[in-house]
Amino acid sequence: MISSTLLLEGLLPFLLLFSTPILAARSDDDTPFIRSIFLFKDVLKSNTTALQTSGFNTLIIFGVGVLANGDIMYYSNTPGSSDTLIASNGTYVGGDTLAAKVRSFKEAEETTHGDDDVAATGDVDRVEISMNAQNIRELMSTTTAESILYQNFVALKEAWALDAVNNDDESIYDTASTVAFAKMLGTAGYRYTIAPYTRTSFWAGVVSGANSDDSGGEEGKVLDRVYLQLYDGGAGNRPGDWQTALGMKVVPILWVVNDSKPQFGQTPAQAGERFAQWKEQDGVAGGGWVLE
Repeated sequence: MISSTLLLEGLLPFLLLFSTPILAARSDDDTPFIRSIFLFKDVLKSNTTALQTSGFNTLIIFGVGVLANGDIMYYSNTPGSSDTLIASNGTYVGGDTLAAKVRSFKEAEETTHGDDDVAATGDVDRVEISMNAQNIRELMSTTTAESILYQNFVALKEAWALDAVNNDDESIYDTASTVAFAKMLGTAGYRYTIAPYTRTSFWAGVVSGANSDDSGGEEGKVLDRVYLQLYDGGAGNRPGDWQTALGMKVVPILWVVNDSKPQFGQTPAQAGERFAQWKEQDGVAGGGWVLE
């Protein structure tokens, strides 16, 4: 497996593609082009400076899970690293080091040139956590604003300065609890995103249900992004078809060159060509990579 640090240090060709006119341009609704990356490995071992200056503006931390009692775990997915309980009984319990690391991704570093020429560097303006749907159906049957589940997400948002929660459900597909969970997160100040690869009708129902009221507050709809998988089980997906089905733009995501399933790996040059094509043909909202 290629290390996360090595990939980030060698991302220049991929990041340069974002500076090309078509990918540096704003989307059709005049919002910035979304440049996302899913981080599968222990964030404590991530190269913060490389991430901040990589050209990506959205980081999605994979491996957060909800336990049956409403507590929240962070699964490091990295040999030598430990899984960590990060929220319990309505309180953040993940430790200062982990919180500081996650918060640092959006904190621009100041670089001094000469005596008084100071420039701030940092492209990241949004950090999300990604989770599956384990235990959500059961917990949402009794969840209120006073529940431990709700309070735990409020505490985690404050500790990690999070912007959104990403749903990577690939097994349960329960519309009612998914919509209720999205709305609960909206009242807690989060945005909600999804990462589908199949079951278009299910996800269309989630988008419609989650955005059926003002759960997103003054800033707009609570479910505001779709990261569409175009590798492995989603290799045959067409962004334009999904946009029509969901009624919103998608962010196509690709898998980096990898040892697990090399047939789905994309080099920076290959990714650039595909993102540019989807931007021209379908007007997609952005592009992204899964870094595993």
